[in-house]
Amino acid sequence: MLKKILSLLACLLLFMTSGCGSKKEVKTPQTIYVSAAASLTNVMQKLGKDYEEKHPDVKIKFNFAGSGALQAQIEQGAPADLFISASPRQMKALLEKGLIKDGTEKTLLKNGLVLIAPKDSKLHLTEFSQLKEGDVKKIAIGNPQGVPAGQYAAQVFSSLRLEKPLKEKLVLAANVRQVLAWVEEGEASCGIVYATDAKISDKVKVLLTAPENTHQPITYPVAVLKNAKAPQVAKEFEAYLTSKEATSVFEKYGFTPAAR
Repeated sequence: MLKKILSLLACLLLFMTSGCGSKKEVKTPQTIYVSAAASLTNVMQKLGKDYEEKHPDVKIKFNFAGSGALQAQIEQGAPADLFISASPRQMKALLEKGLIKDGTEKTLLKNGLVLIAPKDSKLHLTEFSQLKEGDVKKIAIGNPQGVPAGQYAAQVFSSLRLEKPLKEKLVLAANVRQVLAWVEEGEASCGIVYATDAKISDKVKVLLTAPENTHQPITYPVAVLKNAKAPQVAKEFEAYLTSKEATSVFEKYGFTPAAR
């Protein structure tokens, strides 16, 4: 009888500490690293949170920066499972270097380009040529050397023959969100950002929309990287980004699905 009581007590103690002989294994979430263009920050944080809630076994870590900077990081071996660029140029460079997993590259989104100013700005422009006027002191754009938004801005200026007249007014940012911040804070008279960047800020106003024929189409390609540590999970998240649910979120943030 005493042995039975002691056995029951031992089992009770074991149950309290480990589940009494049937210890449930706690599964460690699988982490994927997503390198995404800075202009995707808000929408991807939302989508990442939604995905993790439905897939508790997955953890998504984002790295947001200018697409050129992300490209350089990937080339140097930085951890990344999925890459979303704001321009085909950076994706093409990685494809040519054999760093993209075959069959995973696709166009995800489209965007527009706008000229913005601080909300309380007295600038009232009807065309881009008016940027040459004296009341426009500083024009913020992404650095064309590695920031797609800056590359598109440079194309607009070139198309409208404004490169030389505006050269001394330009201030170059590390990414498009820095352009947005400079304009919000009044550190620049105006700046060129994506339409989606302007949409999320209540501190700026849109002065002009760049005509589509003045710059290359603004598209966002996505792909799984060849050296991905969790390629299958990355593929599944990539597939989710084209789902009806994710498309609805992208549209809410002002992006246009590439399929349209």
